[in-house]
Amino acid sequence: MMAKKILKFPAKLRSTIYLLTATGLTFHATNNSDLLPFPLFPEKIRAGIDGVVRSSRAISTIAVTVADYKYSLHGLSISSEDYLHKLSEVHLRSAKRILKLCEANRGFYIKAGQFVAAIRQVPKEYSLTLSSLQDQAVPCDFKSIKEVLMNNLGQDLSAIFLSFDEQPIAAASIAQVHHAILRDHQEVAIKVQYPELERKLRLDTRIMSFLSKSVTWFFPEYRFEWLVLEFAGTISLEIDFIQEARNSEKTAENFKNNKMVQVPRVFWDFTTSHILTMEFCSGGKVDDLDFLKKIKVNPVKVAKALVEVFAEMIFVHGFVHGDPHAGNILVSPEGQDGFSLVILDHGIYKTLDEAFRVDYCQLWKALILLDSDKIQHLGEQFGIGKYSRYLPLIFTGRTIDSKSILGTGMSAEEKKKLKQELVSLKMEDISSFMESLPPNFLAVMRTDGLLRSLISKLGAPQRIRLIAYAKYALYGLSPKSNLNSDFVVEAVFYRFKTTVSYLQLRIILVVLEILSWMKKVKQFLHVLQREISGTAKSVPTLSLSSTIQY
Repeated sequence: MMAKKILKFPAKLRSTIYLLTATGLTFHATNNSDLLPFPLFPEKIRAGIDGVVRSSRAISTIAVTVADYKYSLHGLSISSEDYLHKLSEVHLRSAKRILKLCEANRGFYIKAGQFVAAIRQVPKEYSLTLSSLQDQAVPCDFKSIKEVLMNNLGQDLSAIFLSFDEQPIAAASIAQVHHAILRDHQEVAIKVQYPELERKLRLDTRIMSFLSKSVTWFFPEYRFEWLVLEFAGTISLEIDFIQEARNSEKTAENFKNNKMVQVPRVFWDFTTSHILTMEFCSGGKVDDLDFLKKIKVNPVKVAKALVEVFAEMIFVHGFVHGDPHAGNILVSPEGQDGFSLVILDHGIYKTLDEAFRVDYCQLWKALILLDSDKIQHLGEQFGIGKYSRYLPLIFTGRTIDSKSILGTGMSAEEKKKLKQELVSLKMEDISSFMESLPPNFLAVMRTDGLLRSLISKLGAPQRIRLIAYAKYALYGLSPKSNLNSDFVVEAVFYRFKTTVSYLQLRIILVVLEILSWMKKVKQFLHVLQREISGTAKSVPTLSLSSTIQY
C-alpha cells in the first residue's frame, strides 16, 4: 500500500496555524450565542465577548483555509491539469467555509460576502457560493430597534405615528425597514440602523485587514488588501443615512423627466444619520418572475428598462448606484408602459471623475468599433497597462483581436487561442490587475456585474446590455456636452468631428438593432414552422394516387 504523503509546514507557520485554529475552534464550540452567559454581563462586556467570538471565528476560518491551499496544492505544477482541478476544489471548499463564517458572524460579514459575490473577477466558486448571502439578513429584535428610534427622534413613537408595524418588511445587513403611517396619514417606510454598528464596523474591518495581510504573507500572489480597503470605504458611506438621503434626492433630480423611474421621497423631519424615513412605494422584486407574470409585464422589457436606467447613471450622470441587487429595485405596476422601476437603498454611490466618465464612454466607443489600439491606449490611462487587452473580454465577451460584431460569441479559433493565453496567467497577474484598477473602475465593474446577474435572471439576452451601454456612451460623448474650447474655429471643427463620430456610431447601433430584430423574426419563424409541422403530422395524409382519384 502506498504511504500517504505527509506535508511538513515550517515551524513558524505550523505553530501559527495551530494557535489560530485552536482559538477559533474553542469559540466554534460555543457558536450559538445563547450558550454564552451574555445576559449576566453588562452591555459593554457582552459587546467585548461578541467581538472576541466574531474575530476568533474569522481568524480560525482563514487559518484553516490557508492550510488547505498550502497542503492541497503542494508539489503540483501550476501549468498542470491536476493543479487546476485541485485549485477549483480548494476554491469551492474555501468559499463554503467563508459562507458559514458570514452566516455565523452576520452584520458586516454578510455585507462583505455580498460585496465579493458581486465582483466577477474573483474565482467563480466564490462568487456563486457567496451569492446566496443576498437574502440572509436576520431582523433585529424590535426592543433594540425602538430604542434607536426614540434616541434619534427624541419622542415617543405614538407622538409621530398613527401606526407602526413592529414586524419589518425588509431586513438587510446593516438596517431593517418598517412600515408606518405618520400623523398626517402619509404612508412611509422607515429604515432603522442596527445598534452598535459603527463599533462593529471598526472591529470587523480591522480583522478583515489583518486577515488579508496574513493571507498575503502565506501567499504573496494572493493580495486582497485592495478589496478590504474598497469595502471599508464603501460601507462607511452606507451607514450614514443623511448621505443616503442626499444621494436619493440627487438621483430623483437626475431622473425627474424619466417616467420609468421612481425614487421614494425623503421626509427630512424624521431622518437622522441612523434613521431614514421615506415615502412607501409598493411593488415586487425586479427578478420576481411570478409577480411580473401576475401584472402582465414582459421580463425582457423590464431588463431593457433596468439596464438603460443604469447605463444613463454611468455614462451620462456619472453618479452611479453601487448596489443594484434585486432587493433594491422594485417593479411597480404603475407607469406609462404598464410598469415603472422603484430604485431603493441609495447608500452606496460613486461619483465618477469627469475625466474617467468621458474615458469610459470612449472605451465603449472603442469596444463597438473594435478599435484595439484605442482600447490599449485607454487601458494605459486607466493605469492597467498590459492587462488592458482583457477589457473586451471582461465587458463584451470577446478578445481584443476579435473582428466579430458586438454581441456575438467568440469563434472556435478565438476560444482556443484565448484558452492558451489564459493558462499562462497566474494569480499574481489577477492580483496585480485588480490592484491597478482605479476606484471608479471598480465601482462600474461591480455595478455591471450585478446588472448582468439580474438580466440573466429575467431571461433577457446580454445583447440588450451591450446595445444600451453603446447608446448611452454616445449620449455621454454627444457634441453638446463637450464644447469647451474658447476658439471659435477650433470649437466648430471639434463639433463637426464629434458629430461625424456620433453619426457613425449611431449607424452601427441601428445595424445592431436590425440584427437583433432579425434574430427575433428568425426565432418566431422557427417556432411557427415547428407548430405547422406538428399540426401537419396530426392530420392524416393522402398518397399521390388517392389524391388523383379524388
